Amino acid sequence: MTKEFPVTNSTLSATKLGELLQEKYNLSENTECKLFRAGMNHVYIVTDNNTKYVLRVYTFDWRTKKEVAEEVRLLIHLNKNKTPVSFPFADNLNEYIQELNAPEGLRYAVLFSFAEGTKSAKFTAETSFCIGQALAKVHKETESFALNRITYNNEVLLIDSVKRTREFFKKETEETLFLEKLARFLRKEFSTVANEQIRFGAVHLDVWFDNMHFNEDNKVTLFDFDFCGNGWLCLDISYFLFQLFSTNLNENDYKVKAASFLEGYETITEITKEEKRILPLACLAIMTYYISMQCDRYDYWTNVFLNEDHLKRFIGNLKRWIIFNKIELE
Repeated sequence: MTKEFPVTNSTLSATKLGELLQEKYNLSENTECKLFRAGMNHVYIVTDNNTKYVLRVYTFDWRTKKEVAEEVRLLIHLNKNKTPVSFPFADNLNEYIQELNAPEGLRYAVLFSFAEGTKSAKFTAETSFCIGQALAKVHKETESFALNRITYNNEVLLIDSVKRTREFFKKETEETLFLEKLARFLRKEFSTVANEQIRFGAVHLDVWFDNMHFNEDNKVTLFDFDFCGNGWLCLDISYFLFQLFSTNLNENDYKVKAASFLEGYETITEITKEEKRILPLACLAIMTYYISMQCDRYDYWTNVFLNEDHLKRFIGNLKRWIIFNKIELE
């Protein structure tokens, strides 16, 4: 028999994690832990009698402990200021981050509150209004809040990302050439931005229906701040609008919900004229970054669909947005 074979990515036992949580967080013997999703990170639903939690187990070598700690620090800040977010719990020793000796190496885990309600891509204009309010409440507390994490600037969003995508797909295609052209265009456009008129702080960077719950009363709770970092706050606004556009193929439906979202946001805090000017552009930079992240984390969650056809569909969606917003690439 050979030696124990090396592992690059394991799925940890939900039963054993439940036992660990009982010990670390004084949960009852009735606690149940079940795997909900394995992907970029592994997510478990934890139930202790009538109380639900979410346990996120970060994949190996994805986030450093310092990065996880900064995400936790941000969420503690947001929770203390009564913003609508899922928040982390400390264990018996007042530690928020658990260290797990997985077969592939050290992994981290954090226990979060369960966001009330459910998620759905098909929500009403009224819900869109409330989502705008929820995001604005978060932004009021994250403006000028600095994180010791990534800063989403041109180098990250438009230079390194395109290089990473090109290296993954190897051969030059119409789609990779389009990404390079788009990145050059956006870098030029962003060089003209009046930064003093753009709010800057901690951003979520993944605000879409899959990362929020809402209930029958349209109470919205945001979660999954795994991609949080420093950047223009309007990145979050633009990204939500793009995702709304992608999930509402009827453009009239999109227009109504987008207007409602922006109206809800501005009942809490103003979006500056300069921010509004670049809203159609900012999400294109984020999407350029995210396709590169899919390439980077290929082994963990995207190998089922990440191929040239996926890239074509991805670029097609970007082009649809560009046409809708009458953006002329030079």
